[in-house]
Amino acid sequence: MPIAVKICGIDKVGTLKAAANYGVDYVGFVFFNESPRNLTLEKAMKLSAQTPPNICKVALFVNPTNDEILNVTNSMKFDLVQLHGEESPSRIQEIKERIKLPIMKAIKLGDPEDLNCIDNYYGCVDRFLFDAKVPTNIKNPLPGGNSITFDWNLINLKSIRLPWMLAGGLNLENIEKAVSITGAQELDVSSGVESEIGVKDSARIKLLMDKVKEISINTLTR
Repeated sequence: MPIAVKICGIDKVGTLKAAANYGVDYVGFVFFNESPRNLTLEKAMKLSAQTPPNICKVALFVNPTNDEILNVTNSMKFDLVQLHGEESPSRIQEIKERIKLPIMKAIKLGDPEDLNCIDNYYGCVDRFLFDAKVPTNIKNPLPGGNSITFDWNLINLKSIRLPWMLAGGLNLENIEKAVSITGAQELDVSSGVESEIGVKDSARIKLLMDKVKEISINTLTR
């Protein structure tokens, strides 16, 4: 099965078109004011209108209020909502009942104990995204997109009963190892295709997608 890729933090038409041309499966639009990848509603609507229908559009929020999330999801069509904060199962259930869209919950991993919360989310989320927990010594960290990896062997410590996506510092140099260790079939990349923080680079997207296709072929022929 080909490995699916999400490019998160798309904020320009040029990189959106590049992602589409190079075969990206998901694009992530960030709605979090503190992120360098944050989109205004107007800009997001323009990008959304130009996203090909075969690409899954993901709206990313961090601990959103009801008004924040409804303002976005009522203004344009999304296929999936990603919650990347500290949203509890009960809060996610409340959000899901309001927006009537599938939910992907980010689980941040740093040690085996961080996996313990997963069981609480069955029944209210449709999929997981595994990202790196930010070390306490990092200054002004973002909820995601910090170019930080985690111990990928942690993924194999627990049976995961929902589709899931691997994130956390993935780039051209490490995705092959990440896939080999975790068996991930879906990858989320943000900083790994940027020329500087928050600036997506079309050439890097192409190189990454070429590498993913190579990994997919190698996996199929083993």
